Parts: sequence; structure tokens; C-alpha cells
Amino acid sequence: MRAETAEQIKDVNVRYHDVAAAEYDSKWGISFDEGARRQVVGKLAKALGSAPGTYERALEIGAGTGYFSLNLLGTGVIREAVATDISQGMLDALRGSAERLGLDVETACCEAAELPFEDASFDLVFGHAVLHHLPDLDAAFGEFRRVLKPGGTLVFCGEPSRYGDRLARIPKRAGLAAAPLWRALVRAGERRDGHATPEEHAEHKLEMFVDVHAFTPGDLAGYARRAGFEEVRVRGEELAANWFGWLNRTLESTAEPTEIPWAWRQYAYRGYLALQALDRALLEPRLPAAIFYNLLVSARAPGA
Repeated sequence: MRAETAEQIKDVNVRYHDVAAAEYDSKWGISFDEGARRQVVGKLAKALGSAPGTYERALEIGAGTGYFSLNLLGTGVIREAVATDISQGMLDALRGSAERLGLDVETACCEAAELPFEDASFDLVFGHAVLHHLPDLDAAFGEFRRVLKPGGTLVFCGEPSRYGDRLARIPKRAGLAAAPLWRALVRAGERRDGHATPEEHAEHKLEMFVDVHAFTPGDLAGYARRAGFEEVRVRGEELAANWFGWLNRTLESTAEPTEIPWAWRQYAYRGYLALQALDRALLEPRLPAAIFYNLLVSARAPGA
């Protein structure tokens, strides 16, 4: 990849996420309650193949507003957290949430391929829905290994699979087609332009350009192995829940948020959790990882 292309990718991601930070948690339903903590620990356990232990010092890559870091701190799975992102706006939002929750988090605005930390300084390097934004994954995985202690753990969750992403287009198209009828049924008006300035409206249009990769399980395993990691493990997550979620999110994106009924939101949330349980119990153990929407990868640094 040409250097200027990598710089363009970084520029688009910084601009988009700086603007998106203010409404990111509400847009994606991010919270820091008991339910969210169970979700995060469950994803970590699924990636690892067993219940996570306790990590003294952990580094999150692309932490965003802190969904993983803050919830893991709240459970005690990690005792000390360093959160990184290339978007200062996201890190500012994370700090605000950490203060409200009474949690202590160190932050660093930096790139994954150039981490400003000493060698062997973390017990855990992790992230959620971040690898697909990174232009140079081989360099990034090299950095992950460098900053991990011997025997340290690597975990990334929520990465889009190539085939699962294609399958997800079906409920998205269905949602757009059904949106006018759905809005009439729930009595919600069509979404109005809620961005405060023309600049913010233009920045939000960058969302379609911030994703760089979709992966096969072999892709993710290859990056980890080339960096020298051992015990590499890739799993798939969410199929039925993903279709249900994308259909509902697409419908909701066409309506004015304040006019979407509480009863609908409860139906969408509880239905997603029910189908997530179905995926976990019946589909994920039996179907190939490649067809699921999300991929999870875990590995260990050699030594110790």
C-alpha cells in the first residue's frame, strides 16, 4: 500500500470518528451497565475459548468511547488500562465516561502501527471492531507482539468477516425497502438532518470510507502467525442476531430517533439478545466461522 493511501485512510478515520464521538454511544447502543459488562466478558471468553483470568496491565487498540476498556475495568478482568485511538474526540468521550464511572484510565492518541510504549509492557493487548480500519496490519501486529510480555495475550473481537458482510447486505436492503411502511406502523417521522453545521454533515458522509478490510478466518490467523504469535484461534460470532440487528438498525436509521417508540426499542433489544443466545448455543459451535458476521481472534506471545 502506498504511503499516501495509508495517510488518506488515517485522515478519513480521524475526521469521521472525531465528529461521530459525541453521538457514538447512542448510535450503537453502547452502555456501561451490568448487561454491557456481561456482553464484553462473554465476547472475551468466546475468543479465548475459556473464562478470562485477570490481567494486571492491558492495552486497548482503537478504544473509541471505551466500550471494552471501561466495562472490563468495571468487572475487574483488567486492573490497569491504557486506551489508544487515533481520534482525540473518541478519547475525550472515553475520559468523560471514565470520570462518571469513577474509573482511572490512561489514554494515548496514536497509531496501532507506531505504539509509544516500551517492549514487553502489557499482559493483554485487545480491541473491538478496530482491525478493519488499519491500513498496515502486518506492522500493527508486529507492534502488538513487541509491547506484549512473553506469554501475554492478544484478543480482538467484532471484526467483519468477508462472507458475513456480504450476507448482511440482505437485511440492510430489506430494511430500506420496508422503512416507509415501518415508520407508518410505529408512527415515527422520517429522519431529519440533525447535524449542527454543514461541516458536521459532510464529515458524517465519510462513514462509508472508514472501513478498509473484511476478513476470512485465514486472513486474521495469518497476520497473527506472521508476527510470531502462538496458539492462534479464530471463531465466528452472530448470524441470526446479526440479521435481526441489521434489519432493525436500518429501519431505525430512517426515522427521527426521538419518535421511535419505547416498545419497539425493547422488542429490538430483547429480540437481539434472544437470537444471540440461539447463535451461541446452536449455530456458532456447528457452522464455519467464515459465514458469521463477526470474527474473533486470540493468540499468545511466545515465551514464559
